Amino acid sequence: MNILTIDEVDMKLLDLLQTDASPSNQALAEQAHISPPTCLRRIKRLRDSGLIARQVALLDSDQLAAVLGHGLTVIVEVTLDRQGSDCCDTFEARVAADEAVQQCYRVSPGPDFCLVVLARDMPDYLALAQRLFTSDANVRNVKAFFSIKRAKFEPRLPLKAIKPA
Repeated sequence: MNILTIDEVDMKLLDLLQTDASPSNQALAEQAHISPPTCLRRIKRLRDSGLIARQVALLDSDQLAAVLGHGLTVIVEVTLDRQGSDCCDTFEARVAADEAVQQCYRVSPGPDFCLVVLARDMPDYLALAQRLFTSDANVRNVKAFFSIKRAKFEPRLPLKAIKPA
């Protein structure tokens, strides 16, 4: 197994990219105080290693709501009847494949899974609940919490608290 070692420059690049991945290589190099070829090579290495999983555009849900409507954000706790590895893996794979499921966590103690799901409206959530929970004989309990306001959404990892090895 090849373990990637990263230094302060790599950490700076990772921090810059997770704040805004749209600047040019030249601009990133200037912000990281390195040459453009070095910047390009380091970013390629970070991508190839899997530390940079992908680059995406984060959409503004409030702005998008003007076009599509607000919809529902639901935090769902799911408890399974049988928690064996195969049962958990099967449930996890099925919910993770559903487009409405934005996040899926196995948790302990308490419920077995916590999900964050998006639905157009209440009938859409009902269809999702029937598709993912009601039709699964192994689902013992489902508890849904409907978001009335999102106070914070930050996909950025706090790298400043982490020192490279």
